[in-house]
Amino acid sequence: MEEKELIEKAKSGDRIALSELVKRYEKTVFSFAFKICRDKDKAENTMQETFLSMVKSLGQFDSRSKLSTWLYRITMNHCLMAARSKKHQFADIDNEDGLIDERYLTDWETLPLKSVENKELKKILDEAIAKLAPEYRIVFLLRDVEENSTEETARITGLSEAAVKSRLHRARGFLRNEITKAFQR
Repeated sequence: MEEKELIEKAKSGDRIALSELVKRYEKTVFSFAFKICRDKDKAENTMQETFLSMVKSLGQFDSRSKLSTWLYRITMNHCLMAARSKKHQFADIDNEDGLIDERYLTDWETLPLKSVENKELKKILDEAIAKLAPEYRIVFLLRDVEENSTEETARITGLSEAAVKSRLHRARGFLRNEITKAFQR
C-alpha cells in the first residue's frame, strides 16, 4: 500500500494502517534517536514518545513534506527536551576562536591506514560526537550520517539553510579537533 494511502487511512482511524506506518519507520526513528541520545533506553523511550506524538497529531500532518521528515522533527524535539531537562555539559563550539586549534592540525595523509580502519577510531568519534551539544549533533547526524540534503535538514530542524551550514561547519571543526587530539596522545 502506498504511504499516502496509509496516512489517509490512519488519519481516519484505521489501526492497521497506523500500525503499518509505525512498522515502516520504527527502525529509522530508533536509529536516529539512538544517535542523538547515545543510550539504548533513552532511544527506546524517545521512539515511543515519537510514535505517541505521531498518533496524537497525525491529523495535523499536511503531506507537504515526507512523513520521515515530520518524524525526524518529532524525534529531534523529544531528544532536545530530554537533553535540556538533564542539563548536560557539552562542548562550547559557538566561539569561532576555539573552532580550529592549530596545535592539533595533522597531515591526514600521514596517518597509517590501519589506524583509521580500527575500532579505536569509532570509539574516538563516538566520544567526540557525544560531546557535541544536541543542536549541533542533530545537524551533523542528519547531514553527514543520515545523508539528508541541507534543504531537508533545514526543514526537519526548522532552521534556515545558512544556520544548518553554520552548525555543520562548527560541528565538523570540533570533531576534527577531537579526533586529531586523540591521535596525538
